[in-house]
Amino acid sequence: MSDVHTTTVGSAPPDADDSSASGASSVGLPPFVGAAAAEAAAELPRRAADAVELVVAAIHDKAVRPAILAARAVVFGLVVAALALVFVTLGSIAVLRLFDVYVFGHRVWLSYLVLGGALTVAGLAAWTRRSARSSPAGPH
Repeated sequence: MSDVHTTTVGSAPPDADDSSASGASSVGLPPFVGAAAAEAAAELPRRAADAVELVVAAIHDKAVRPAILAARAVVFGLVVAALALVFVTLGSIAVLRLFDVYVFGHRVWLSYLVLGGALTVAGLAAWTRRSARSSPAGPH
């Protein structure tokens, strides 16, 4: 048997100081720091996605949702106002025709007087029930 040690190019002799065996990395840091950095790097995409999701949810809650609710309120308010205008107009015409034909015997001026008086009384009742607005600047 020969006592010849064969070494490959670039490998250290067996009696040299092995850095992996001594517990230090090539930079001089403990091996657990490298593992923690690798774990943090692997966790980074998940944390970035969570951060983006948090920002998008905050923007949705603070800006988009109130805008959607305001737009819905405007649209539904306009629809209700248009329907109310149609019903009030058709109702007034129907009442006027009923009074003119069936109640006052084709005396349209009397139908106008009764309908106008009823609407005036309703308007005065609404006017007396209104609440006074407080001025933001106070009395002048």
